[in-house]
Amino acid sequence: MGTVTIGVSIPVPEPHGSLLQERRAGFGDAAAHGIPTHVTLLPPTEVDASRLSEVEDHLVSVAAAGRPFPMRLSGTGTFRPLSPVVYVQVVEGGAACTWLQKQIRASSGPVARELHFPYHPHVTVAHGIDDESMDRAFAALADYCAEWSCTGFALYEQGADDVWRKLREFTFGGAVVPPQAAHTDRGTIPSH
Repeated sequence: MGTVTIGVSIPVPEPHGSLLQERRAGFGDAAAHGIPTHVTLLPPTEVDASRLSEVEDHLVSVAAAGRPFPMRLSGTGTFRPLSPVVYVQVVEGGAACTWLQKQIRASSGPVARELHFPYHPHVTVAHGIDDESMDRAFAALADYCAEWSCTGFALYEQGADDVWRKLREFTFGGAVVPPQAAHTDRGTIPSH
């Protein structure tokens, strides 16, 4: 059956997702149209294709333990010189993203893995392009803001053409953003 490359992320909803994808393409990032705009929870990870249903079952249980939370993006940041990336910052919802990615990568689960860099929730808007274009991306989106209620996450598979396609969405156990979550960054962190 072979292996597949999967990833788990929070999709950035419309109209924000398309706008940031178009901006990324406009900065000269050739990968822009193959990568839906997102906040990564599990980076590209190779798994045996026969284990996909086990991965999905694990993600169902992670989502069931989660609750909707407010997400807010504002301004830009960069990982340069360590990594050639310019991103839009997650300024609200970051703690919830951190909690989710830890649950997804838990050592007891089917996609347990270590990360190459410490986890930092963000939305990539330029990757691996020339420095001048990276500087342009950093400046052009410095005042960018977006917000929405995050109600779940999605599983993606990378095709042979390097395009990431959504396989399935996972909705959190709660139906609405709790009033207290609207004023905190706790998000999906359980209260027990």
